[in-house]
Order: sequence, then C-alpha cells, then structure tokens
Amino acid sequence: MPSSPQSPPSPAVPPVWTGSWVEQRLGVRIPAGSPVRDLVGLALRRNPRRAHLLVSQVLGKHVPQRPAVVYDAGFALGARVRELLGAEAESAVVLGYAETATGLGHCVADGLGGVPYLHSTRRQVPGTAPVGGFEEEHSHATSHLLLPESAGFLAGAGPLVLADDEFSTGRTVANTVAALHARYPRERYVIATLVDLRTEEDRARLAKTAADLGTRIDVVATATGRAELPADVLERGAALVEAEERRAPAPQAAGPLAPLTRLQLPWPAGLKDGGRHGWTAADRDRLEQALPTLGEALAAALPQEARRVLVLGTEELMYTPLRLAAALEQHTDAEVRFSSTTRSPVLPVDDPGYAIRTRICFPAHDAPADGDGLRYAYNVAPGADPARRFDAVVVVVDDQGDRAPLHAPGTGLLDRLRAVCGHVVLAVVPAYRPAPLPAPLHGPAFSSYPADEVSWLLKDLSDVALEAPTEEREEAIQSGGAHYAESLPVEYQPSPAYQELYRAALDASAARVARAVGVVTEAVLAERGRGAVLASLARAGTPVGVLMRRWAQTVHGVDLPHYAVSIVRGRGIDSTALRYLARHHDPAQVVFVDGWTGKGAITRELEAALAGTGFDPELAVLADPGRCVRTFGTREDYLIPSACLNSTVSGLVSRTVLRADLIGPDEFHGAKFYRELREADVSGAFLDAVSAHFGAVREAALAEAAALLALPEAERAPDWSGWAAVERISEEYGIGSVNLVKPGVGETTRVLLRRVPWRILVQRGVGADLDHVRLLAEQRGVEVEERDDLPYSCIGLIHPRYTRGATGEEGTAL
Repeated sequence: MPSSPQSPPSPAVPPVWTGSWVEQRLGVRIPAGSPVRDLVGLALRRNPRRAHLLVSQVLGKHVPQRPAVVYDAGFALGARVRELLGAEAESAVVLGYAETATGLGHCVADGLGGVPYLHSTRRQVPGTAPVGGFEEEHSHATSHLLLPESAGFLAGAGPLVLADDEFSTGRTVANTVAALHARYPRERYVIATLVDLRTEEDRARLAKTAADLGTRIDVVATATGRAELPADVLERGAALVEAEERRAPAPQAAGPLAPLTRLQLPWPAGLKDGGRHGWTAADRDRLEQALPTLGEALAAALPQEARRVLVLGTEELMYTPLRLAAALEQHTDAEVRFSSTTRSPVLPVDDPGYAIRTRICFPAHDAPADGDGLRYAYNVAPGADPARRFDAVVVVVDDQGDRAPLHAPGTGLLDRLRAVCGHVVLAVVPAYRPAPLPAPLHGPAFSSYPADEVSWLLKDLSDVALEAPTEEREEAIQSGGAHYAESLPVEYQPSPAYQELYRAALDASAARVARAVGVVTEAVLAERGRGAVLASLARAGTPVGVLMRRWAQTVHGVDLPHYAVSIVRGRGIDSTALRYLARHHDPAQVVFVDGWTGKGAITRELEAALAGTGFDPELAVLADPGRCVRTFGTREDYLIPSACLNSTVSGLVSRTVLRADLIGPDEFHGAKFYRELREADVSGAFLDAVSAHFGAVREAALAEAAALLALPEAERAPDWSGWAAVERISEEYGIGSVNLVKPGVGETTRVLLRRVPWRILVQRGVGADLDHVRLLAEQRGVEVEERDDLPYSCIGLIHPRYTRGATGEEGTAL
C-alpha cells in the first residue's frame, strides 16, 4: 500500500482563490484565513436545491490533480479516523457516497488499515437486490442504492465510517444513519469528510439524531469552517447562471479529431473494479499486485511526445482510475493528472477566480442510464489558455459504460475529448458482477411442503437414476470406492405394522416434541432476535425448521425465513447455498438447525465448514443426546417420530446428493422429489400433529427455555460425552472406525433403513420409544443386545465386513 503523510495535505494555493468570482457576485463567502479555502473553490450549480458548489482541489472530481495529492487526502483522513477509534478501527466498515466520494471512501478505508469498504450507487444491477438506500436531498440525482454482494456486509458491532467530500448541513448523513440503523444497528458512527461547514443548528440536529437513535456520531474533518450565504441565494444564483449562459460565446467549429487508441488492459480475471458490491483487504491486495503491470501497459499506449497526461475516471469509477494514474507515473516522465466525469450540471466560467473553467457535455453512456441523460467533464478542455491542454487523455470506463453513446460521432465523450486534446486512449475494465446464483425450489413443484414453509437450496435431480441396492452402496462406501453422497438408498416402503407403530409413536410423543420445539425456538429468538433466519440441514433438520417457524408464528407472530441446505460429511456444507444466504441475509443472523445429534460429527463438520465465513457455526437441534451443542430442545434420547420414516415424513424429498458429474461449481447440492409416493406422504400430518400441541405446552416450554438460558455456561456447553462413548463402543466391539457406530434413536433408525446393520445395542428398560427399532431389526434379522451402560437409548452398529478405507456415513438426511 502506498505510503501517506499523517497530516492533512497542503497543496499550493493558487495566486487567485478559485472561489473569488462567486464570492464577489453571489455573496457566498468563506472567511479569509479559513483552512477551507485551501481545499475548495466555488462554482455555480444549475440546481434548484443549492445555488453554489464547493469544488474540491484535492478530490480529483472536477479539478485535475496529481494522483498522490488525491490519494493522500483520503488516506490521511482515514488515518485520523483510525487514531480516533483506536482498537475499534479493526472492526470498522467504510461507506462512501456516490458518485463524488466513491474514490475518497476507498482511500479512507486504506488509511484505516484496509478495512472493508462499500460505496452507494445509482446504478441498478440486474440480479442484485438492494439491502437498503437513502436520499441525498440537495443532490442533482438524489437516490442512493446499497448493493453489497453479501447482505451482511454492513452488519456487525464495529463502527460504520461514512465518507463524503463535504459536510454542509448533515441532512444526508442523518438520512443515511437512520436508514442503516433501522436494519444494522450499531453503537458508533463516524463521519469522515474533507470539509465541514455545518452551523451550530446543524450540529445540534445531528446530535439529536444520535440521541434519538441511541447511538454515537463523531465527525472527523480535514478542514472546518463556515460558509456565509445570502438569504436569497437560490434566486440570485439562478439569475446569475441564466445571465452567464446568455453571455457565453458561441461554440467554435471543431477541427480535426485527435487519434483514438483502444487499450486492452491486462486486467486480472475476477478482480473487482471498485466497491459497488463490497471491497475487502483481499481485493485491495490483488489490485496492488496488478498495478505495476497495468501502469506499464498504460505507458506503452501513450504517444512518446506526450508531456501532460490526464487519466479520466467516469462517474462512480474513481478509485481504480486514480490508482492507475499513480501506477502510470511510475512508467513515464510525463506530468500525470487525475479527475473524473460527473452527472452534476455546473456553470463554466473561464476566469482564474472561478473553479470550473471549462465544460465538456456529452450523452450518458453508463448502463442503465437515468436522469436527463447528460454527463460532464470539467477543466479538461484548455479554454483560453493553451498551456492547460492535455497531450493525451486516458479514459477509464467499465464495460457497462462502453456503450454506443460513448462512441457517438461528434457528441460522445470520446469525440468531445478528441476535439480538445492531442490523443485519446480508451481503457476498459470489466465491471464486477456478483456471480448469478440458482433460485430456491419450493413446493408443490418440489416437495409436498407449502411454498411458504421452506425454500430448498437444492438442485432438482428427480429425473436422475441415483438409487442403488443397500449392500452395493455399503461395499462401495466402506471400500473407499464411492462416497455415500454420490448415490441414494432405495426408499424403504414401511409395512402396515410399521406404519401403525409410527402412528402410535406420533400420538405418544407429539406433545413432548412440541415442547422441545418451543424450547429451542425460544432460545434462538432470545439469542438471535426476531431477525433470525433458519437454515435447516436437509433433510432431517427440515421438519424441525418448519416446526420452529410455526412456533414463532403462532406464539410471537414472527415470520422467520426458512431454508433447507445440504451438508455432507467429509465434503462440508453447500458453498453455493452459503453464498445465497449471505447475499440475501446477514450471515450472523442465520441459525443452522438439525433434528438431533448423534456423536457430533455433523456439529464438527459444520464448525469446520463455516470457519472464516461470517456465519455462526452454532447448531440448534431438537434433541442433543450426544451433548455436543449448546442450543437444544432437550438432551433426552427419545423417539422423534420423523426419524421413523424417510422421505414420506420429510416433504417427499430424498437425502442430498453431491456428485461432480451432476453438480456444477455454482449449483446447489442435489436431491430428488418422490412425487410417486404422494399417497404414502404423512409430512403435513406430522407437522400438524405436533403444532396442534403448541398452545398446551406453551407455558412449560417458555419456562424450560428460560431455565436453559439461565444455566451457567459450563452446564450448557457441550461436553462431547457421546463421542467418548462411541469411541469406547468401537473399541469394545473391534469395529475399528467410529463412523460405523451410530448412537441415538434417530441414527439407529437410519442404520436399519439405509445401511447394512450388524447389531443393535439398546438401553435396558427403554420401552415404546424403541418399538419401531425392534420391529425393523426383526424384519432385517439383526441381533438386538440389551445393556445397562449406554448413554443413549440405543446404538446401531454397521456391519464391519467392509472395513478397508471405510468412509462411513453421517449426514442429516434420512
């Protein structure tokens, strides 16, 4: 990262202050001796909301300036914010304002130590939904959108730093803070600005905003002062603009156009062009590595005789052209300046005491364009002084701006520049576009659940033949020839006797399950709030997620978003599903949900898979007999009736599939929808039977949840006793792999339905909860052994005859 001075920049003050013309004619005054006069000049706007424009000499927007002056102005401002925040600076996020301060915000983030950065935008990006927005009341184009790739980019407890070039009244900041605080509340905001011209009334208004929101708002400015405005400034300004436009000389006929070169920059694949969708330290590092090569390419494209060169950014694209200008300086002896085009209409007056000497007007070429369709470049044409002529102008656009209006003969920006300089180079960088993601699946097209109950982040593989005989799958899995997630077991079709056992189990335990649903949901709401997002681990977690959503609706009137995602032991959680969740929700609010824990393999898998993602790896489960999570409905190992069946109690959805020839890098993991089993489907009946007890168990569940939340952390925390028991059993029976030991009612049921069971261990004295286990064992000819020393109700042992390279299986889907 380039070095920067730690004090505000002090560019040379011109012999005539570039605000004197406006000061004398309009009566807008910045007192002599004010440090603000060193940083800005004045011009006249064509804007009914504000007559004058503060024209920064160090921003690189309207006035071509040396790249180092522009960069250091923002970097030094960021360094001052870092000094103010101290240790809090490490958790800060910077938000820059479009369009003028997009580059400044980048530089402030650099000065803060490379913290994450996002700038607002006026460009609507198809396929990217805004996470918020705000209004800039005095601007020529008022609406700002926030389009981070991750919806949680602005979340977090750290300070939010708002970077803008000027702070005149504070209304825009108040609008921004109020809009963001409603969605991403935090304790502290910092306004970083080059110039602070607020009145005492403005300062009091901002203090009241902070007090009303219950937050803190600090201001750090390079220069502080005041601007004195006459009472009739708007009327006088409009009249002055009209008079000067009538007095302006007629445009001269254009002479021969200068040469135009199109440069194919060696832009690294995937490198972002700026902070429209979020910018991180990793993005910054990639740009730093690429800049020497990019600067060399720019220098090679310039005519050898060029002694005065302008690198011209376009609208919101400011930081990348600024850094390219600095990189170009390292490979040329020419004087290099930087500025940018803008959408703000400003009156030009070719006078040394006026900040905007010349203006180029051209049709908007950004896509999609809005407003009046006109854009401007100021102080680029030489005007009356040939010494101000640039020998070459490098125009940097992204590919969304490289459209027909840019190239329009005679009127487009390129031809307008070719008429006033010696050579034009067009350098196009690819606009970063968040990768498109697949859409979720919903019932009834996929699953028998209603569409509002769950969004399946899965790929539909219903038409693919994936089932294999159980014995073949077992041999392939244990020999290392295939992973369990590459195929599906043949769906078990329960006998009439087994179905009757399921119904009896549901009748006996529905109230107990409802109470556990209430406990775990209350714990989630207490710790994550009403903004929680449920992500159930497909498929055994999905009925639980639906029930938790129903509890929140019934008891609290809260609609919790609910998704089903795939996790595969040994392969991790679906990364495309994580990207989808992050794009639409704050990752910190996502709660992963499962039905029960066995020995805790999925708990560990989830923790490893989510490391460094911003998602909380804590798992919420209905039952935790393995004692490996801290958020649960119960730690008893009793029958959850949904464990008795396969797809027919889980929305007719198979367990998930991950196979390279079926699932692409940007696709969700797959699953099948067994439409042909509709007649046997009891998914809705199961949910209704449990949720029918919510009213009766409400008070007990609330009390039990309160007791759980009040537990000392040592009592609530996992002790992994289940894992220790599995290791002991594995050694005692000479199995050689904990992956072949499946503890708990749910896991034992899976063994009997999907694997090659060898032996079933049951805790002596457990009765009806294990009736279905005993029946399945009898049907498959599996020995049932009663013991007195099990920490679970039962444990299923998979046949160890195929132990070479065993990979085992422990997923969350039946």
